[in-house]
Amino acid sequence: MSQKDQPTDQDQLLEEPEIIFIPDDEGNEEEFEVIMKFEVDGSDKKYMMVVPVDADEESDEVYAFRYEEDGDDLQLYTIDDEEEWNIVEETFNTLMDQMDDEDEEDSK
Repeated sequence: MSQKDQPTDQDQLLEEPEIIFIPDDEGNEEEFEVIMKFEVDGSDKKYMMVVPVDADEESDEVYAFRYEEDGDDLQLYTIDDEEEWNIVEETFNTLMDQMDDEDEEDSK
């Protein structure tokens, strides 16, 4: 599935946010909102960017995970490889820049 098959940003704003629960080191489930999902060109790996739901507004913490879906099951994997992390970060920044550009176009 290519990025073009993803819902547009406008569609995502109208939909309920996707919420997932991720256990912390002590097994307590924390609530996160999925802000973006994407695939990296040239690989079949899928990634999601999430933010803590209960973080204060000043916080700009964004977490990245590689994920696999198996039916209704969602498996999250931390990104430990520096090269993989750099690719994910670059892709995320590019997508965010594109979203900002589209927002600027819409507001004209």
